Amino acid sequence: MASGPELFVVCKKCNSEVSPYITECPYCGTRLRKRAPKLEKGGAPRASARRRERPRLSRLKPGEIPGVRADSRPDATIGLVVVSVLVSLAFRSGLIGLPRLVDVVATSPLDGDYWKLVTQLFVYVFSTGYEVAALGAVFLFGWLLERRHGAWAPLLVFFLGGLAGSALVLALDPTSGTVGANSAALALLAAWSMRDILSRRRGQEDDADLLGVLAIAVVLVLLPLATPEPHSLAGLGGGVAGILLGLVLARVPER
Repeated sequence: MASGPELFVVCKKCNSEVSPYITECPYCGTRLRKRAPKLEKGGAPRASARRRERPRLSRLKPGEIPGVRADSRPDATIGLVVVSVLVSLAFRSGLIGLPRLVDVVATSPLDGDYWKLVTQLFVYVFSTGYEVAALGAVFLFGWLLERRHGAWAPLLVFFLGGLAGSALVLALDPTSGTVGANSAALALLAAWSMRDILSRRRGQEDDADLLGVLAIAVVLVLLPLATPEPHSLAGLGGGVAGILLGLVLARVPER
């Protein structure tokens, strides 16, 4: 058996050129040596001599899965939903009169009661289906925004988007009114979606289901056709406000 300059050896039986670091010929099975030779100094390190450092993880928190970051509870988003449910229950049970919270119809400039543009976001007068749809969207996209940026993000988008929708209705159709968080829900949806829409325009891939988001948006936009409580102008104002806020949030570092 002859060998080249550390490149190969020749099997005595089949005259095949094989690696000098194997013990048997892969072509005929002839045993070439008892054990593979050690590498010279300066060669590639042996696998047995290489020690791989294992990554050290911090101590797991309660409820955390190894290797997966535990998401904090979306307290701000839960608070928005709970307050809406409690206020609506108080109104329907007669504890709170509707004019105390809403009463913005044909009232300009609200006799100083501008806070009603915000409180009406928490009232659902007649339709339970409207309440479920709006609060479901508020919780979903508020939770996603809160997980991405923190508690301040869904609160900011909810109130600014809802206020924009209420103000638009008062400015363009003062003889009508709007109640519920349809405008705020559209604002949260738009604000959360803008980051992924911008990334896809840049050719980046993500795992966001934007078709599902579009379906929810269509439901929210069409809600004024199913119940008189939300106003289409409120949804428009909330959606535009959400887009603008989403463009800003897309440039804010995520936590």
